[in-house]
Amino acid sequence: MRCLSLLFVLGSAFAATPDVLRVCADPNNLPFSNSAGEGFENHLAAIIAQDLHADLQYVWLPERKSFLTRSLGENRCDVVLGVPSGTSSVPVTHPYYRSTYVFVARQDRHITPTSLLDPNLAHFRIGVHVVDDNYAPPAILLAREGLSANITGYSLYGSEGELNPPAKLIEAVVCGDVDLAIIWGPFAGYFSKRAKSALEIVPVSPSSAGAIPFTYSISAAVRAGDDELKSKIDRVFTRECKAIQVLLDQYGIPRMPEEETAPCDSSQAHSGF
Repeated sequence: MRCLSLLFVLGSAFAATPDVLRVCADPNNLPFSNSAGEGFENHLAAIIAQDLHADLQYVWLPERKSFLTRSLGENRCDVVLGVPSGTSSVPVTHPYYRSTYVFVARQDRHITPTSLLDPNLAHFRIGVHVVDDNYAPPAILLAREGLSANITGYSLYGSEGELNPPAKLIEAVVCGDVDLAIIWGPFAGYFSKRAKSALEIVPVSPSSAGAIPFTYSISAAVRAGDDELKSKIDRVFTRECKAIQVLLDQYGIPRMPEEETAPCDSSQAHSGF
């Protein structure tokens, strides 16, 4: 009986111990995440963990090349947020939003084009983020149009210890170092709200350069084989869809209507355009 009592106590203790949800995230990547928990994906991770009755733990990794391999692939964590839904190397959930690259210009300049094929772009200095050694995807189409000399690159990662490096491209638009920027929508929406000048944000067109898209649906990713956790997070996204849309609105994240079935009708709550 003593043994049975001990087993019952131990069993109860284990049952009372909450699960842990380990999330790999960048410690300096607003509006997505930072080590202070200020990003919208920090809040989304908290929503997921709370819904799953799990303790949230972060594994901080700079989001650089081979991030999924260094995180999920090396079993450092259970979930990575902000992964393109078309990723095939790991299982991904249903998308929780869809965004696009955008033009950003000062409203008082009245120069924002709507197309990457606009001939007037030849007259503008165009800022574009550089990711590792490559320009962001829309620069490919600009180069095909003979506009390589018009492009000024701004590092997405910045220098060591620099806070909010993506914001430098928005600051360049504000102070006139470039006439306009072409930038990933979440960066544009978040940092434009904090800019000292009123800025206009317009989705780029066309939406791709051949097989290279400029618009992406975004999902969470889990380790290969962890279909149970993937299904659980899919259900969280369905249950918490409205709260997620409110969160994205709070951060000024511009969204495009989903092309595929989403957890809820996010097309009714897109913002920024």
